[in-house]
Amino acid sequence: MVRTEGPRSLYSGLVAGLQRQMSFASVRIGLYDSMKTFYTRGSDQASVAVRLLAGCTTGAMAVVVAQPTDVVKVRFQAQVRVEGEGRRYRGTMDAYRTIARDEGIRGLWKGCLPNITRNAIVNCAELVTYDIIKELILKHNLMTDNLPCHFSAAFAAGFCTTVVASPVDVVKTRFMNSEAGRYDGAMRCALTMFRNEGPAAFYKGFVPSFLRMGSWNVVMFVSYEQIKRGLTRAQQSWEAPF
Repeated sequence: MVRTEGPRSLYSGLVAGLQRQMSFASVRIGLYDSMKTFYTRGSDQASVAVRLLAGCTTGAMAVVVAQPTDVVKVRFQAQVRVEGEGRRYRGTMDAYRTIARDEGIRGLWKGCLPNITRNAIVNCAELVTYDIIKELILKHNLMTDNLPCHFSAAFAAGFCTTVVASPVDVVKTRFMNSEAGRYDGAMRCALTMFRNEGPAAFYKGFVPSFLRMGSWNVVMFVSYEQIKRGLTRAQQSWEAPF
């Protein structure tokens, strides 16, 4: 990509990607602990089933809120190889306007159902796996609750997430980037891929997908733990008597 399209191609769709992550993450990650508390009715002890349910809930909620940002990101990244006048969108905001004008408001929510499925799976694999691995590391005294523990748990969670979510991710991307009318639904898209390309098609791009998921998980969870710890300290200092 760098050789044929230049270094900037690696950051194609960055603005849409930032919009997506800021809206998705604020819901699916920010509300995860709150949903666990809601399902356990205030208890600190959450079973694996409760964690999975909380992950599915916040994952689905995030898609309903932020699906347009994902559609624009996928479309924008797909047109990077198209030259000049062949490009459908001149910028991120133009992409929102063009999709809404040509395909209707529903076009911005294209692929919403497979994306809900995908995000629920990713959220469960990502958050629940991280939760469990971190808990096991601390339980067996392999590490203390600090940076190396967070890094190890996040990296392992990234691998598990890639294995579980790759098939759904491939179908979602193929369906969302398809021409209008090519597939009558996400299941049709998946069946067509299986029939024409075989089961290996669902794991196309596994290595770059793992590199993305692994690095994303490490940055996200390490940052999340440090920010949460900092905010907890700040809250304690505010509440402490003078």
